[in-house]
Parts: sequence; C-alpha cells; structure tokens
Amino acid sequence: MKRWIKIVIIVFIAALAGIQLVQPARNMSPQSSRKEISAGFSVPASAQQVIQQSCYDCHSNNTRYPWYANIQPVGWLLNHHITDGKHELNFDEFASYPPRKQYRKFKAIENEIQKGDMPLESYLLIHRDAKLSEDQKNILAAWCEAMRDSMKTHFPADSLERPHRR
Repeated sequence: MKRWIKIVIIVFIAALAGIQLVQPARNMSPQSSRKEISAGFSVPASAQQVIQQSCYDCHSNNTRYPWYANIQPVGWLLNHHITDGKHELNFDEFASYPPRKQYRKFKAIENEIQKGDMPLESYLLIHRDAKLSEDQKNILAAWCEAMRDSMKTHFPADSLERPHRR
C-alpha cells in the first residue's frame, strides 16, 4: 500500500476516534414539568400511550436513547433531530403555549399524522414500535379535534385562528 494511503487511513481513524470525545448533551429531565400537556388538557390513556410511544423521544424533555447515540457523528444527528422536534412541538411545555399556538399545534399534529409525515420515516427504521396503526392515528386525530372543539368553547374564535390574508 502506498505511503500516502496509509497516512490518510491513520488520519481518518484518529479523527473518528477523536470525535467520540465530543458528546452532545442528553435530552433528559429528572422531573416532570408542570407545563406538560396533561396539565392543561385532558389526555385519555389511549392517546397518552400512543404519544409516549411514538412522539416523546423527539417532542418532550426526555428521550430514550438507543445504544448507537453514543457513536459520533450519529449522536450529533440524533441531537439535531431532537432539538428540531422540541422546537416545533414539546409536549412537556405544551401547557405554557399561548392558546392560539396550542390550537394550531393540535391541528398540526392531526395533519402530520394523517399525512403520514410523523413519526419520521428515518425514526421508524429503527423504532418499529413507533409506527402508528390506523386505529392509533384515529385515536390521536379524534383527540386533537376534541381538544380544538373544547378550546373553541372557552376562547373567542378569532383569538384561536388567524384571519385569512388577502
């Protein structure tokens, strides 16, 4: 083998070993939040079970990490997905959202699930138990619709939906 190829391989292995020392912070909160969704909304056990199984790893303050999360750069990619997921929707912070945002999030949850965009296909490759059955999709859709209907009885309609722009 040529000398320069050996050098490239050694540098690559050293870099791969070196990046293992840079671990992202874990998304783990030791206590439950008083701002979690169940603090502000009734969450039936059937819906709660589905949300915990299929959504919480990326959309809460507690992630169940697989073994490969310790291997970089995979761990960095996972951390990026979790950060993006929590930015978009965090069930542990949901009760602190303003009513308009809560209303929009219930609609978005229903839409994303019905379109099959959530959970992400890349997540489902490893987490087969997170794949939603039609019954589970229907449970979440009905719950989201019921929560929006409930909100409509407690808030003026124009406070929950933005007027359509022309």
